[in-house]
Amino acid sequence: MPRTRRDRTLESAKASFLAEWAALGPAWGVSRTMSQIHALLMVEPEPMTTDDVMAALEISRGNAHLNIKELCDWGLLRKVKRPGDRKDYYEAEKDVWKVVQSIVRARKRKELEPVLGTLDRCLRDTKGLKGAEARAFRAQLTELQRFARLGDRVMAKVERGASSRILSWVTRFLR
Repeated sequence: MPRTRRDRTLESAKASFLAEWAALGPAWGVSRTMSQIHALLMVEPEPMTTDDVMAALEISRGNAHLNIKELCDWGLLRKVKRPGDRKDYYEAEKDVWKVVQSIVRARKRKELEPVLGTLDRCLRDTKGLKGAEARAFRAQLTELQRFARLGDRVMAKVERGASSRILSWVTRFLR
């Protein structure tokens, strides 16, 4: 069946979206492929198998499997079963607010919590030290800790909050 202009326009828009979303991945601390898979499954109306993902993105089975597993761990994809079919299918979370919450939760766990742990440990270990260098070190780490704790509280609110409450708060904040 010949492709219509509308089909080509939609395919082009999807390809553009996948490329742009993939380019954002490294800025989020995830691989380009992980971002591509996430984007693909967000815009596909039906769940896809690993083979479908491999074919659509022209990636290896190992790469597809590893990144699908990671996306499931982040809560951005879920495995679905079709009656009478033994294959695993995957679909993306399509609720944008839930996507944001999943990303915030994963980033907090991977990045912010380890930093807070290190800051706490360094401040605890240097508590009794005297001298200008120790005071300057502790003052700098205390400021970093204060900022990181603020970020932690904001992320916790995003994780737990309803989108309408958070968006209302952000809108007021940005005025």
